Amino acid sequence: MAEVKFFGGENVPLEMHKVRIVQKLTLPPVERRLAAITEAGNNTFLLRNSDVFMDMLTDSGVNAMSDQQQAAMLIADDSYAGSATYTRLASKLEDIFGMPYFLPAHQGRACENILSQVLVSKGSVVPMNYHFTTTKAHITLNGGTVEELVADSGLEVVSVHPFKGNMDTGKLRDVIGLHGADKIAFVRMEAGTNLIGGQPFSLQNLVDIRKICTEHGLLLVLDASLLADNLHFIKQREADCKTLAIREITRRIADQCDIIYFSARKLGCARGGGICIRSEELYRRMRGLVPLYEGFLTYGGMSVREMEALTVGLEETMDEDVINQGPQFIAYMVDELQKRDIPVITPAGGLGCHVNAMKFVDHIPQAEYPAGALASALYIASGIRGMERGTLSEQREPDGREIFANMELVRLAMPRRVFTLSQVKYAIDRLEWLYAHRRLIGGLAFTEEPEILRFFYGRLTPVSDWQEKLVAKFRADLGESL
Repeated sequence: MAEVKFFGGENVPLEMHKVRIVQKLTLPPVERRLAAITEAGNNTFLLRNSDVFMDMLTDSGVNAMSDQQQAAMLIADDSYAGSATYTRLASKLEDIFGMPYFLPAHQGRACENILSQVLVSKGSVVPMNYHFTTTKAHITLNGGTVEELVADSGLEVVSVHPFKGNMDTGKLRDVIGLHGADKIAFVRMEAGTNLIGGQPFSLQNLVDIRKICTEHGLLLVLDASLLADNLHFIKQREADCKTLAIREITRRIADQCDIIYFSARKLGCARGGGICIRSEELYRRMRGLVPLYEGFLTYGGMSVREMEALTVGLEETMDEDVINQGPQFIAYMVDELQKRDIPVITPAGGLGCHVNAMKFVDHIPQAEYPAGALASALYIASGIRGMERGTLSEQREPDGREIFANMELVRLAMPRRVFTLSQVKYAIDRLEWLYAHRRLIGGLAFTEEPEILRFFYGRLTPVSDWQEKLVAKFRADLGESL
């Protein structure tokens, strides 16, 4: 990795790329921002992008492509079947992961649908380091249950532990002993655990999990959507891996797994997804669902142009100077917020900067969705769209009881190679202003609550007039500033 020290002593990330295409942004005035979040039912997913200044909702499908990816899109083979584009992509995946079988899909949750339909049955159990929303939904829809076995350090908000995404091996053995190996559909590891701050697992932890799976004849499935960030952290933080190339670490990870699936909207900076499979028998069990749900076996719902871009993007993921850019920007933002005593998840992970709403707005009870309220307040104060990752992102029990999340986070995603340092500094400044006036922020209540994945399109209303008071304070402090 390129290391550059600034003579003046400032510690800032240095981009190892230049910008050649730009997109104009607009920053609506604070009054319009209040109107926009009201129209969106206080759900940042329902904001119109024309009302958003910095879109930090997600890193999914919004990453900047390289010039080589853009160029590759021009050589795509449009054939419905037998496409040379598919052959290039499948060959690249086999080269990187060493698995001979590949099924394309339109994105990661499509892969989860196929995996769950084939491997999950009523009464089965899926142990994992930590769940993701769509993963859990597909497993439960097929009659299974999820057992979250993240190590205790994973739920420590402030920590120096380098691998908070590790699975607790003792807990895994206990779950196998409790349910029996025959009830375990598969063991799932998620790279860069999304819902607890983008925290990585170590290669050694994966090796340890593999040994337990082998002992009990269990499949080990890796969600590699956030693999790029996890690779960076293994290279930087795991002593035995510091001398290994990214490609070597990737293959060592893949060698532990029976199945690897991913969203290319994250991994590879394109749009699509896929399942890499070691076993021909498993491949044959899954492949029939691709033409049923996705498209033919050689495109699986993806655009062939995106497939060409993905092929290049996967190779670029093997370049440390490519994959370190996001984590470096996130680390800078986390460090600057800590200097201002603003509560964030530490150590800095991948995917984005995660603000600890449980502490930021500790006066708001979980039943009034503090992370959702903070996301709304931040949009009003800045025009920045973040994502609630807390109780709103959970799903009620069948009897209607609320499931309170382990953490209440506002995720400020850092799409790869998208934002400039001045924009990141703006986000830090607006968070600092909001933290100074955090007692003005109040809670939210549902006005429309869908039964499935409610955080995507549910609507909420403030429990008081706190948003109007926040706008008034913004004008009092910042005058006519946007």
